[in-house]
Amino acid sequence: MSGLAGRRVLVTGASGTFGRHLCAAFTAAGARVVGIDRQPGTVAVDRDPGEGEGVPVLGCDLTDPAAVAPTVAAAVDRLGGLDLLVNNAGVGGPAPAELPPDEVVRQQLEVNLLAAWRTTAAALPALEAARGRVVFVASRMALLPLPLAAAYGVSKRALVAYADALRHEVGTHVGVSVVYPSMVASPIHDSTADAGLSLNGVSRPEPVAGVVAAILRAATARRAPRDVATTRRGRLELALARHAPTLADRLVRRTVAARVAAGDLDAAPLAAGMLRRHRDATG
Repeated sequence: MSGLAGRRVLVTGASGTFGRHLCAAFTAAGARVVGIDRQPGTVAVDRDPGEGEGVPVLGCDLTDPAAVAPTVAAAVDRLGGLDLLVNNAGVGGPAPAELPPDEVVRQQLEVNLLAAWRTTAAALPALEAARGRVVFVASRMALLPLPLAAAYGVSKRALVAYADALRHEVGTHVGVSVVYPSMVASPIHDSTADAGLSLNGVSRPEPVAGVVAAILRAATARRAPRDVATTRRGRLELALARHAPTLADRLVRRTVAARVAAGDLDAAPLAAGMLRRHRDATG
């Protein structure tokens, strides 16, 4: 897939932070785009007045197994086929690994993993016919997990495992890539911040534009790249996590210990167990 002009693109989570920018970038590159999101609507993009008001977004709850296939079919029919699926929909939220899984955990597994699985399965016949591609938007936390966000790390790591299995099954006909953003300012972090577990000082923020550019690189490379980092630092972190996991763990522990010592987590009830153990360990 060299270039995007005339390509038929489906973006999930189209009304979110990444989704809106992706729709605009794909449209600017000449692609035809349809989005999927919980609420139907239109994503505004810059385009000639005669080409319509923006990118159409079909309403669908991607956690509803009965709703996904017909919505994907409607999108494919509207596009006249499918060259690229971007699984971008995702949710976050605090979830300590020491506590039993609750609704927050279930929702992250449903949206971050199973929704992408359902959408991909529904889109595969059209993608195979077009020798198209799938791009999964994961997270650096898939390989470099942080405490108190177990559900997010688990769901994104599982998403990568799904992408790896999919690549072995369909890679002869459909390209499969995974993009690993770090922290980008967006509402996905609101519930975590509200719980007193802000990622400030733990994950270095990066601009939305860099994530969008990485997804476009994955979509237009001559051969679908397996893993795509969004920054130079991200490439280093991914390499560290894959090839020196013990060292990566040590760096995360040091960062967490510094936050504990600084009192950054004192007001977070969900961090109480971890704080107690850190203080016991340090005397």
